[in-house]
Amino acid sequence: MHDDSGGPVLTPPARNYSPWYQWMVRLAATVHEDPLPEEDPDPEAFPAWLARRRRRLVELLGPEPTRVPPDFETLESTECDGYRRDKVVFDTEDSMSVPAYLLVPDQRRDSPPGAAVLACHGHGPGKSQVVGLEHTDMPNADYALQLARRGYVVLAPDLRCFGERLDWNPDDHYACDTNLVHAAMAGWNPLSQNIWDLRCCLDVLEQHPLVHPQHLGMVGISYGGTVTLFTAALDPRVAACVVSGYFSSWAVSHTMPWNMCGSQILGGMLGRLEHEDLGALVAPRPMLIETGTEDDLFPLGAATESVRRVRLVYDDVGAGDHLVHDVFTGGHEWHGAEALPFLDRWLGHTPWSA
Repeated sequence: MHDDSGGPVLTPPARNYSPWYQWMVRLAATVHEDPLPEEDPDPEAFPAWLARRRRRLVELLGPEPTRVPPDFETLESTECDGYRRDKVVFDTEDSMSVPAYLLVPDQRRDSPPGAAVLACHGHGPGKSQVVGLEHTDMPNADYALQLARRGYVVLAPDLRCFGERLDWNPDDHYACDTNLVHAAMAGWNPLSQNIWDLRCCLDVLEQHPLVHPQHLGMVGISYGGTVTLFTAALDPRVAACVVSGYFSSWAVSHTMPWNMCGSQILGGMLGRLEHEDLGALVAPRPMLIETGTEDDLFPLGAATESVRRVRLVYDDVGAGDHLVHDVFTGGHEWHGAEALPFLDRWLGHTPWSA
């Protein structure tokens, strides 16, 4: 049973043996430490709040790895219909490398520097899915390929624990959760590590001769939406972003068992950092949020309320049209109908195909 806000209605037992029940009791008692000051008439209320939220984000992400030269290498190139697909690799730490696909449209090879997109996959096969090499039941999941056919230079990396970065695990072990155990023991966080890798991906795109560094976009579905939202909130080089199948509220999403994994949490984030906080940190840069009406993982009600609150910040800085909420009929999937023209508009890109 759930209450009107979507949260669970808890009937206390005489004695409780369930860890899950205890988490739900504690969640129900959790309040945001520093909610968005929507009723505060002080014109400095929003800027001061955003500064506090940015400090909290940096604190929860924890230490950053030591930067290393990327040592970028192209392993193979495949000529495809209208674009070239390069298999590339580069370093992000002294003991970590990132494999990725770089898609370069034929028409861009001799053109001036233009727009590029960092395309992040969700749970599943990894980069091979978003570039159209591997398919699952998720509809419309080859959005990196769609962007390349539209004329964008696209970088699609494997995140840690996915694709070529997936270690062998027994069938009864989940890679993200196993990795979290090792990271926690060593004092690191997998979400923070993936965000670091993605910021290094932005370095790679920024330095590419066909890419204008002020026209960098970022997109992702599900876990790809997670890292897109975090990276855009943290790194101002993301000029426009699309967060699909994710933006809502951790407090609401946390009420569904098995909805979170070891790759998308930060220690102590409940009550200290919310989706709306991160969305507000993206302002005034353009952001489109996709929500399926039947997405049970990140429900429409929570998404609508969080977008409403983020819009207050966008409106406050005169950028109300920079925030779009695309609500579509469907489930946990990439939609793309509004996202692609949205990126064209804000990245200054004229598509070669629509």
